[in-house]
Amino acid sequence: MSIIKPIRSIEGFTEAGIKEKGSAFTGQAYFMSDSDECVKKLNEIKKEFYDATHHCYCYKLNSGEMKYSDNGEPSGTAGIRILNAIEHFDLTDLLVVVIRYFGGTKLGVGPLGKAYYESALNVLKCSQIIVKNPYQKVSITTNFDKMGHVFRLLSTFNGKKIVSAYQENTVEITSLLIANEISAFQDQIQEYSQGDIEIKISDKIIYL
Repeated sequence: MSIIKPIRSIEGFTEAGIKEKGSAFTGQAYFMSDSDECVKKLNEIKKEFYDATHHCYCYKLNSGEMKYSDNGEPSGTAGIRILNAIEHFDLTDLLVVVIRYFGGTKLGVGPLGKAYYESALNVLKCSQIIVKNPYQKVSITTNFDKMGHVFRLLSTFNGKKIVSAYQENTVEITSLLIANEISAFQDQIQEYSQGDIEIKISDKIIYL
């Protein structure tokens, strides 16, 4: 079984700015996990900062979706540099936008790329970085005699959101367990139950 890695992202929203030869660069970072939400937020930013010269951005999602844009700046000076800053912190599930107000002095390709990189890096330095672990839902059906043992074992494995549904002779217990620890949990359940406890595991990964 392959190891499912935790993900690193940011909490909420952060904004920070820098100035370079009269131009103002405002970096904004948002927690985002859906590309449609990223597009919606970008449209909101463009309306709010309608008078800005450029709205350059990059979003990178844990789903594998990723997109960046130079938004009229010379190719390779903005979007990819914002992505470089995101990858510097090994982050995902976020949108980073750098809003530029041109100050009248052209920076040149090298300094311009550096300004976008520094702006994105700066706002991410100011962001609260969070780590989310991969969980899977586990459903356990057992009789009342073994229920206490199941609860104790779930507690040992730090199960989250434990819910019980009682039937006439059995109880169904659902919980979220860290994905990489489920195999060990199954082994201990089976060792104790001798096969008369039923376990179902959802394929969906939930990051918490």
